[in-house]
Parts: sequence; C-alpha cells; structure tokens
Amino acid sequence: MSIDLSTNFGGLHLQAPIVVGSCPMTAEEPSQVAFVSAGAGAIVLPSLFQEQVLLWNDRKGVAFSPQEQALLKRSRRVPVENAGLDAESYLGMVTRATSQLSIPVIASLNGESGGNWLDFAKEVEQAGASAIELCLQPPPPSVYGTAREVEDAVVDVVTKIDHAIKIPLFVKLHRSYTRLSQLSCRLLSGAQGLILFGRLPDTDISLDTFQLKSEWTLTEPGTVTKIIGPVMQVHSYCPGMPLAACGGIGTSIDVVKALLAGADVAMVTSAVCREGPTVVRTLVDGLRNFLERRHMKSLDDLFEKRPLEFDSEAQRNDYLKGLTARFDPAEVRRKVSHLHGDRWGHPTSDALEG
Repeated sequence: MSIDLSTNFGGLHLQAPIVVGSCPMTAEEPSQVAFVSAGAGAIVLPSLFQEQVLLWNDRKGVAFSPQEQALLKRSRRVPVENAGLDAESYLGMVTRATSQLSIPVIASLNGESGGNWLDFAKEVEQAGASAIELCLQPPPPSVYGTAREVEDAVVDVVTKIDHAIKIPLFVKLHRSYTRLSQLSCRLLSGAQGLILFGRLPDTDISLDTFQLKSEWTLTEPGTVTKIIGPVMQVHSYCPGMPLAACGGIGTSIDVVKALLAGADVAMVTSAVCREGPTVVRTLVDGLRNFLERRHMKSLDDLFEKRPLEFDSEAQRNDYLKGLTARFDPAEVRRKVSHLHGDRWGHPTSDALEG
C-alpha cells in the first residue's frame, strides 16, 4: 500500500513531516544533500544573529538606536561566529542551498529585540529562502514589564516582519511565556506557523566564583513527553495555527506522538547531531511503517485521530496515584540509566541488562 507522507506547513508543501532543525550541520553542503536523500521535508539553516546583522548595517551606514549602539559595541567586543559566516556570506549560503536542494530551505534569524536589524528579513527573502524562522530571546527579568507587555513586543515584531516579506514566517517560541495559548492566537495575523519550543541553556552556579554560568546540552532522547501537553494545549486553543513540535524527538514513535498532539511537522535537531543525517531516514521509514500497520494511507488519516483529550476522572486518579506512589530505588536507577545513556545517547550496559 502506498503511503502519502506529504503535508503542508504554513504554506510550504513538504514531502514528509520531518524538518531538520537549525544546527551547524545544515550549513554543510554534503550534509544538506544527505538530508534530502534521507527524506527530510525541509531544513532550517543555522541562525544569523542580531549582532551580525548590526555589523552588516554598520558597514552600510545605517543609523542605530541607543539600544542597537550598545549591542553593536558588544558585538565588536565579543565577536559572534556562525560557521565562519558574516551576514553577507549568510546570504550566499541561502542562495546556494535554495538553488541546489529540492526541498524548502528555511533561514533563521535570532535576536533579543526589535529594531532595524529585522529589515534583513527582506534580504533573506531575496536570496531565495523558502521561509524564515524567527527566534526572539526572552528579555531578562530586569526589563520585564507585565506578561502582556512582553507579548505585545513579540506581536509587534512579528507583524512588522510579516508585512515586509511574502514568504512564510515561522516564530520559534520558548516555554517562558505565561500565556502561550493566547499568544499563539494573537500571532495568527502575522505568523504562518509556530515552532514549539526553542531551547534555552540550563543555568548553573559556580561555587568557586559564585557566578552564574550557562550550559548547553543536546536534548535528552526519550523526553518528547515534555512537549506533548503544551503542544496539545496550543492546538486545542488555537487550531488554526500550524505547529512544529521541537524537543526530544528522536524516534518514529516520538514523531507519531507529536503529530497526534497537534503538530503538523516534527523538527529534529539533537538526534541529527548524535546520529547524523541517516536518522532522518529511520524516522521517515518508521512513520510510514506505523501508518501501514494501521491501514492508514496518509497523514490525514492520522490527523483524524485528533484532538486527544484526557478523561477528567482518570486524569485526576493518575495525578493522585503519582503523588502518593512509593518508588523502588533500583527501578528508578534503571530508568535514569536508560534515559541518559552514554554520551552518544545509546543506553548504557546497565540499562541493556535491565
């Protein structure tokens, strides 16, 4: 039986619902070709940062706001590197990728505020990008207003970019927003899709210097359950918003669960970094086999199973049971060992023996 895995994500027609997320590998032409061969529906190029665009604007004599001037000074003090690319080289990478690949190529812009740097979205569009992923870093607590003010700033930025470009704009949101479902609905008029969720670094404290430090790690395999609930909530509250699920997707079962939760596509990054482009083929084949075993001919047949909802009484019973359960220490150690595995994400010998 022929299985149709094609889908539409915010105006992009994809041959499969697997999108390779932004990472250094998507800048490498051999890897790009390998992703296409493995069956990826689209790829997201590495991010171009606000600081890099400011340096580009400075060379063109663009006037800066006081905030942008401060960022520009920081950019010169701590150079931002992205696979050795500046803004001009980034446009060249976009042009080469879009002209050589047969799948949509999504550019990624990453910043912490609005401003003239966002005009670069038009340059990216002219370079040939199929769509733009916008990552806005949440403001630090010292500049927090109300939750509404933070949301207003996001909506304002998204609206301005959307009016300036014709290609789809996908907004990557973090979990820190307090009213994610409501914000999603507010973004319907400006964004053609949301990516849930963007990664933030873990925060640690140095006991030698008594200072904070950030730690970046790959998303642990087997943690897709952490995003299923939030994706379901956004989809239920705002069903008209296309969604990409991102975080902990490493197996075809994770892909199926993300799609059932309400996502239109599954975005894979950490699994690609651990296992290479071939993991995409594993995910695509696994999804196809899942649909075939259940006599489904397309993703639409899977989407018909949505929305999934808890039985309120059963959910309450599970909640009470979980809070009152006693755990066997040996079993907990076994599960933790299986979850973390070795540094490549494979189960440890203890986990395999368990």
